[in-house]
Amino acid sequence: MNDIEKLLFDSSKELGINLNENQIKQFMMYKNLLLEWNEKINLTAITEDRDIIQKHFVDCVSIASKIDIPSGATVIDVGTGAGFPGIPVKIAFPDIEITLLDSLNKRINFLQEVVSSLGLENVNCVHSRAEDGGQNGEYREQYDMCISRAVANLAVLSEYCLPFVKVGGAFVSLKGPDVKEELEESKKALEKLGGEVIGVEKIDIPKSDITHSLVIIKKVRQTPKAYPRKAGKVTKNPIK
Repeated sequence: MNDIEKLLFDSSKELGINLNENQIKQFMMYKNLLLEWNEKINLTAITEDRDIIQKHFVDCVSIASKIDIPSGATVIDVGTGAGFPGIPVKIAFPDIEITLLDSLNKRINFLQEVVSSLGLENVNCVHSRAEDGGQNGEYREQYDMCISRAVANLAVLSEYCLPFVKVGGAFVSLKGPDVKEELEESKKALEKLGGEVIGVEKIDIPKSDITHSLVIIKKVRQTPKAYPRKAGKVTKNPIK
């Protein structure tokens, strides 16, 4: 095991996630594809091996240090971009079914290449805006869990993500260290969309100075049919 592989293995282990040899190999292939494609399309500003391991891979799998992701769970990653957090979570938990949703077709092409090269099964790459996907009967309220590391504020993100989650399921959002204000501002939105915050967990990424908050929102009621609203309205006029 080289230094980079050891960093991934040890950091994940500290978070209670044990990666085997094949999973480490898949992560390294993913890293190489990310860097290769990043020269053609803009996927990440993070290009140092060590940073990719800590700021992308370990950061994403850290979700599972605070919540249980059961075998066979149906999960959707909304606004997945270069596959974060969806692909690292899928590599670490191969028994889940995951849908990676993104609005840019070039990124979907990249994700399909990753899925094929790594031999990942039960992965669905969907080219769609969250607003459209959330109104599509094929995806609406079909998932046990929605995960997202998108940068939108929580009120906006909840309107994008909660429509995909079954009643009784959860929306899990990776946010920065301080979420107090966002939680306050998203209260109205969550009430309207059928969500309820059941936990905010702090996560320290091992061997780094990165701290995150994991916001766990339970879907307690169906989302009204009016949500998500059409493209543009969600960000321009968040529910308040």
